[in-house]
Amino acid sequence: MASITFLNKPVTLLGNEVKVGDTAPDFTVINNELNPVTLEDSKGKVRLISVVPSIDTGVCDAQTRRFNEDASTISNVEVLTISVDLPFAQERWCASNGLENVHTFSDHRTLSFGEAYGVHIKELRLLARAVFVIDSNNKVTYVEYVNEATNHPNYEAAIEAVKAAQ
Repeated sequence: MASITFLNKPVTLLGNEVKVGDTAPDFTVINNELNPVTLEDSKGKVRLISVVPSIDTGVCDAQTRRFNEDASTISNVEVLTISVDLPFAQERWCASNGLENVHTFSDHRTLSFGEAYGVHIKELRLLARAVFVIDSNNKVTYVEYVNEATNHPNYEAAIEAVKAAQ
């Protein structure tokens, strides 16, 4: 299992660690209209899954903006930003930042995504910062569990993985 810290303190990740080459596990999260969304809903596209502890923090804000801006220049890619924030908070954040095309999803209800991808932080009931790239055939082609949850992910490596997954 990946080993991470949150504010430099070790935390426990629950769920299954995902590795490059794995078939992407399915999950159910909810969108801003409170409707369930699964991995299959974006089938046929390359998916960049950007996992953030909370959309309302500086690093999470920057990560969400950066991946959406960088991926917007690549065809057939969907960026899914997943956190345990309530859908109302996610929608408010998008609206207050003028981001209409950002797809935010909440895992607050059952932590289905957190458990399936091994990013559920037991001590905090938050998701660990991580990035997954899944190709159009549901194969995982890139994984980054950020070792300190308050650090930025490797944006360049993730975008290169998206391009390579085309």
